[in-house]
Amino acid sequence: MMNTMKAISTKVSQAMLGASLWVVSTLAAATGDLPGGPAVNQLDLHPAVTKIAEDQRYLHYLMLGICLVIFVAVFGVMFYSIFVHRKSKGAKSANFHESTAVEIAWTVVPFIIVIGMALPATKVVVAMKDTSSADLTIKATGMQWKWGYDYLNGEGAGIGFVSTLDAAQRQMSDSGNPSGDDYLLKVDYPMVVPVDKKIRIITTANDVIHAFAVPSFGIKQDAIPGFVRDTWFRAEKIGDYHGQCQELCGKEHAYMPIHVKVVSAADYTKWVEGQRAAMSAKADDPSKVWESADLIARGEKVYNGNCAVCHGASGKGAGAIKALDGSAVVLDEDKTKQIAVLLNGQNNGAMPAWKQLSDTEIAAVITYTKNNWSNKTGQAVQPADVVAARK
Repeated sequence: MMNTMKAISTKVSQAMLGASLWVVSTLAAATGDLPGGPAVNQLDLHPAVTKIAEDQRYLHYLMLGICLVIFVAVFGVMFYSIFVHRKSKGAKSANFHESTAVEIAWTVVPFIIVIGMALPATKVVVAMKDTSSADLTIKATGMQWKWGYDYLNGEGAGIGFVSTLDAAQRQMSDSGNPSGDDYLLKVDYPMVVPVDKKIRIITTANDVIHAFAVPSFGIKQDAIPGFVRDTWFRAEKIGDYHGQCQELCGKEHAYMPIHVKVVSAADYTKWVEGQRAAMSAKADDPSKVWESADLIARGEKVYNGNCAVCHGASGKGAGAIKALDGSAVVLDEDKTKQIAVLLNGQNNGAMPAWKQLSDTEIAAVITYTKNNWSNKTGQAVQPADVVAARK
């Protein structure tokens, strides 16, 4: 009986292993290399597009080479001694004490090795930390689970937006049917920068510790709530470059990608002009009184671009994420309760604060949730209500 059970268990394990290998091989075959991002079966570092990333690659191989030489030398001497001076050949161990030559050798040689490793490493680290004389300064704010970008200095100063995982990517993840080379790396609004310009990135966070990292640029900088850190890069090639938050920032950590689009100087100027025109169009008068139908139409766009990622298009939520369809807060006649949730968040950051949205956008999305699905409250929230709640 025991042998039979073992045989069955072995066959089941083999079947599960075979199925797992088939799934992995199928997914790998359906995925190609992503320029500026990960490659299939990648073993090496990302192709460098900045001088810092190239220096890091050189440093990586230099250290690897030094360690390899030390490894071969130490184990070579050890195995040579074991083989040549073995007891079966009649070898007898030497008897000496306090050898000056040995003392000098094992002091000087490691010192030379450490200096040989420290000098090039220090040079690269100092260059990585030199954020002075930047052509463009961008603040990257980590928030569960997206990035906010604010252009502070240089061409484009004043532009700001939130970059979120593309909704279609999240739907693929939820359905268990991933596809595309940019799976979980596609965002709605990428950071756009000009080529051959020094870009300073200032990092901070609204909630927990995040990390802004783009391997092709050779940058990784923690984003810590209440602190300001910085790093920089100068991209030498036009293209799209991808990264991800590299701190375990919560259950949605895998859905917090970074997409940097490097364009020519002329295209960057066009992008800046387009962004400023769009911002002017969105600069609504907070004292304007909107019709409910217009608020609902505006709110649907805000919801799909920001809220649907977690709460779903149906408003039903999932797991620990509360449903908005039939929610007591949404249905409550006291609209200030839902406004407070959007402005301040709740549940220790599980529901993040959305202060970065405009007063009109917050009013619109609340009105949309109060009048969509089964929530037929007939209530409307005006921008002025949000302005009052912010005070």
